[in-house]
Amino acid sequence: MTAALAKHLARTEEHEGLAEIWRGLQASPKRLPCKLFYDAHGSRLFERICELPEYYPTRAELEILRRSGMDMASLIGPNASLIEFGSGASRKTRVLLDALDAPRVYVPIDISSSMLSASARALSRSYPSLDVRPLAADYTRELTLPLSNAEREGRVAVFFPGSTIGNFERVEALEFLARVRSSCGPQQRFLVGVDLPKERHVLESAYADGSGVTAQFNGNILRVLNRDYGGHFRLQDFSHRAVWNEGASRVEMHLVSRRSQSVRLGAGLLTLQAGEALVTEHCYKYGLDAFRSLAKDAGYDVAAVWLDSRRLFSVQMLTPAK
Repeated sequence: MTAALAKHLARTEEHEGLAEIWRGLQASPKRLPCKLFYDAHGSRLFERICELPEYYPTRAELEILRRSGMDMASLIGPNASLIEFGSGASRKTRVLLDALDAPRVYVPIDISSSMLSASARALSRSYPSLDVRPLAADYTRELTLPLSNAEREGRVAVFFPGSTIGNFERVEALEFLARVRSSCGPQQRFLVGVDLPKERHVLESAYADGSGVTAQFNGNILRVLNRDYGGHFRLQDFSHRAVWNEGASRVEMHLVSRRSQSVRLGAGLLTLQAGEALVTEHCYKYGLDAFRSLAKDAGYDVAAVWLDSRRLFSVQMLTPAK
């Protein structure tokens, strides 16, 4: 690729990204795409969040994987290709790889190219017989997996941990699941982390920790807008808020404007009233029956469900419906 072509593609992606951002900001309430959290700095902040005492999902999911990984592996079978959406630091991936019988290929997919490169190199060193094929991409869009036709038709394990499925609105979740079902072959086994509804104080503490790391993570989206999209946001003019909306079964993350203000973003001007919130993330929590219904509508059966000892979190195995 020539330098001129690379520059043109970068400008095209920036233009498309800014158009998507403005579509969200013209909605009511105003919204920002949560994928903007995950530049290199945001990815590091999220890894810190996963270590916080208030943030139960990581510990609960790791407990499930460590206790039931061999059961998952037996349902997947030997010599599988493993595809992970939103791989991050691939910490949970190692637990699954250790349980799998002779996995051949690992395709980590992440929007943060720096995090992806570092984790892919580390995994290649730890698993020298594993063919690691990192893919830097936005997995919420159509993408081409680096698998041969034979690999796609063979055993494929899809891994989508961390309750990230809950960051999609229902229509978006259906579209994502349907894309995975059609692109990952008939023998796929789809392991997905699904957070469960629970008490308000547990949920709100998980997304508004006492040390303020989640607040930094939430505010990082404004840094990304300033750096990559011509924004002029002042981080001190916004506060972090996380609330449990029981009726919608979701935690809502907001950036709340501390004052009335107008902010330049690209060629446009965003006007905010004092106390007005920008929605940065919805985190849906699914009961087992609710997620089974979602999976069914996307063309999947729920083949198995594993829960942690406190019944806070689930890992579920989906198979394409016959």
